[in-house]
Amino acid sequence: MQVTETLNSGLKREIKITVPAGDMEAKLMARLNDARDKVRINGFRPGKVPVQHLRKVYGKSFMAEVVNEILNDSTRSIISGRGEKAAMQPEVIMTEDEKEAEKILAGGADFEFRLNYEVIPAIEVKDFSDIKVTRQVYDVPEQEVEDQVKRVAESARSYEPKDGKAAEGDRVSIDYVGKIGGEAFAGGAGTDQPLVLGSKEFIPGFEDQLIGTKAGDEKQVTVTFPENYQAAHLAGKEATFDVTVKDVAKPGALEINDETAKNLGLESLERLREIVRGQIENQFGSMTRQKVKRQLLDQLDAAYSFEAPSKLVEAEFNNIWAQVNRDLEAAGRTFAEEETTEEEARAEYMRLAERRVRLGLVLAEIGEKAGVTVSDEELQRGLFEQVRRFPANQQQEAFEFYRSNPEAINSLRAPMFEEKVVDYLLGQISVNDVKVSKEELMADDEETETATKAKPTKKASSKKAEAKADEAAGEAEEPKKKAAPKKKAAKDAE
Repeated sequence: MQVTETLNSGLKREIKITVPAGDMEAKLMARLNDARDKVRINGFRPGKVPVQHLRKVYGKSFMAEVVNEILNDSTRSIISGRGEKAAMQPEVIMTEDEKEAEKILAGGADFEFRLNYEVIPAIEVKDFSDIKVTRQVYDVPEQEVEDQVKRVAESARSYEPKDGKAAEGDRVSIDYVGKIGGEAFAGGAGTDQPLVLGSKEFIPGFEDQLIGTKAGDEKQVTVTFPENYQAAHLAGKEATFDVTVKDVAKPGALEINDETAKNLGLESLERLREIVRGQIENQFGSMTRQKVKRQLLDQLDAAYSFEAPSKLVEAEFNNIWAQVNRDLEAAGRTFAEEETTEEEARAEYMRLAERRVRLGLVLAEIGEKAGVTVSDEELQRGLFEQVRRFPANQQQEAFEFYRSNPEAINSLRAPMFEEKVVDYLLGQISVNDVKVSKEELMADDEETETATKAKPTKKASSKKAEAKADEAAGEAEEPKKKAAPKKKAAKDAE
């Protein structure tokens, strides 16, 4: 096998590989000899089929297998033998001349092919001692825990049938059909829907119009969907809902005790408090983590400057750009309404894709040098967490998809590896903890949260937009909920 470099420009490489016809012939003959004891051909005893007859029958198909074997086995070894790492799967270029291809399959010509690829640039890991980050810490007060425990208890509160009119705080059970312009719209109907009046679970104005109704009443409710409603085809439109009140119930006494916790499947009120505190601390801890990671990545971005492989950048840009367009479509907005143009937005997100790829390569090199790995057990836990994002009736199918798809598994492994590298770095750099109020922590978090939407606005700073590019890839899309008349889709999952 002869390897000749035909292109070496920046990160781009092209090499020509030539396998002499004699070597191809030897590989073919080895296959034919191996097949003599296995194939059954009429007129010949097992193991007595002449090799030349086998060649006449199977020669081209066996030679095609030889070609595929060379391509599969040699590509990686050739590149690694050159001391290089390919950024993506190399492009294989073979002859398109049918006569030449026939000669190769007949064993009458050298097998030549070329590999086009980009290499991952050499990255020298720098000293971390100059990196300093500030970690904002919010100590959750007991009152906040108690307030949340009360809200949980509210959800478990018992209701008793009520004669007479519904008042704020009462729970009604309703059937409804939503219409726009007299025509029912998709997702706008429901049956036996429980609704606590005053909970603000439905869009503004809906619940208020049911106060004073009683069981058996039929009521037409007129509301206007918010301008920023998640279903773009309903946003800002006036709709009527034909509502039938099935029953009315009044709330029982709100009790916060061990019995309440047991009704929620917990052993005690103290255990409920522990769980609620843990959930709140995790929520704010995620905000803190996001900010610390962002500071770290900003400083790594400033410290490392090199050409990123164009194919990786292009793939990353396509992912980001697809999300941008999905967000615009969901919001029913255009680039002009976001105070930019498609060309300006493309340039912005191409720059962010380059940043993302560079940072990914830097983190990968740091992790490799530090011996960071993702264990099979960690990957298994990550897989189960990912599968849980899907509806119950799709979880087994999703699990099988990931287990049988190496690329999908890698999409889980990559962000897990990245987070472990970040953890490693946080143990090496200077981290200054600063206690802050919830308002201070959340004010900045709202900015970062906005950035994760990847909206192409001029108003949004580059820092905001970069937060999207810094996110780990591969998150499964959450199942979509019914459009109306809920105020927020998340309510359906509560």
